Amino acid sequence: MIGGGIHPVSFKQVSRYRPIQNFSSPEKVILPLSQHTGAPAIPVVKKGEPVKKGQMIAQANGFVSSPVHASIAGKVSAVEYCYLPSGRRSLAIVMENDGSQAEIESTETDWHNLSPETIIDCVRQAGIVGMGGAAFPTHVKLTVPEAREAKLVILNGCECEPFLTCDEQVFREETSAVIEGLQIICQATGAEEACVAIEGEKGDLAQIIRNHLSGLPVKLKILPEKYPQGSEKQLIEALTGLQVPCGKLPIDVGCLVFNVQTALAVQKAVKKGWPLVERVLTVSGVVEQPVNLRVPIGTTVADILKFCGISLKEHQRVIMGGPMMGQVLPELNIPVLKGTSGLVIWNQGGKFSEEAACIRCGRCLQACPMKLAPAEIGRQARLENWEACQKLHVNDCLECGCCAYVCPSRLPLVAWFKWAKAELRKAFAGEKK
Repeated sequence: MIGGGIHPVSFKQVSRYRPIQNFSSPEKVILPLSQHTGAPAIPVVKKGEPVKKGQMIAQANGFVSSPVHASIAGKVSAVEYCYLPSGRRSLAIVMENDGSQAEIESTETDWHNLSPETIIDCVRQAGIVGMGGAAFPTHVKLTVPEAREAKLVILNGCECEPFLTCDEQVFREETSAVIEGLQIICQATGAEEACVAIEGEKGDLAQIIRNHLSGLPVKLKILPEKYPQGSEKQLIEALTGLQVPCGKLPIDVGCLVFNVQTALAVQKAVKKGWPLVERVLTVSGVVEQPVNLRVPIGTTVADILKFCGISLKEHQRVIMGGPMMGQVLPELNIPVLKGTSGLVIWNQGGKFSEEAACIRCGRCLQACPMKLAPAEIGRQARLENWEACQKLHVNDCLECGCCAYVCPSRLPLVAWFKWAKAELRKAFAGEKK
């Protein structure tokens, strides 16, 4: 990353090297139909219907959408609305575990001779989305537009959010499968070049990866630690020097970026015929025993905390995701989504609780990785001057939190930016009508 960014204390040492544990059989799961970018999926099962693990229970609703699959075997107990981490509500399919462990049949396939179209269709049917947090349907990203060319595929192993080590541990324990997933992605996109990007603190992992890259046309790039280097536009600039223009996508500069667990999900879907029904996340923060945990998608936060032996104190809250870009949960009956990378237990209050006036110090300007003017965007947002916010490119904000982190006045800048973006979306929707 050429400009901007910060160096927060990582706190990764508390969960690094902890082997992945399995929480495979929750009593129930809540599977929202809107846990990806794009149109919500459409239910294809009804209340009372028995369902096998891996069975599709909601189909994609258009090209930019993604199906949902049962993450446990059991019975559909309800089709009702649930809360998402953002506070929005989504229709969801609730399942109760029947203890049968029944699952769909799957067949192993030699992917080397598969066409790009076949690979992309496998990924689409498996319901794979970006598992680094953005949750953009992976089959859409693999479908390179005719006027574009995928020259470089980047496997993003930076994982720069504090506390989170789930991707690192997945890479450490399932290196071969992750690299194979990268190869499948290259075959689907036609990319001739590929690289794996990790940050320098993961020295031992670098050697493990090198051993698995022997004989493959894939480079390993080790970058200095910096947040938010894991964001795809910043990662592309750090690796290649290319800048993705405002309003454009990585493919516009010939690059595609994929998360470690996304690559693993692609390998399981294309090679083994298995849909996306589970993921690994990190449970850390103010806890005695941090853990990297593999859970069925749809498992509630309450059940995960119980499994980990964590009882929240009155002054503690749970952040879904990392502490920089994650969401503070309003309740614990919220399910793990395809893009959930962690649960961080945090003490409420402290130095971030008191807000003062902006002193025009310029620290937010220096920290912003998108080279925006955070203080001025925030000022215009407080004035509800949405047109000015748009002219200042608020929609290019990553919501990474760098500006708020360095702000000596403790201004809730990211909250203002989210507000401005929401108001601009409303205005755009009104214009379309």
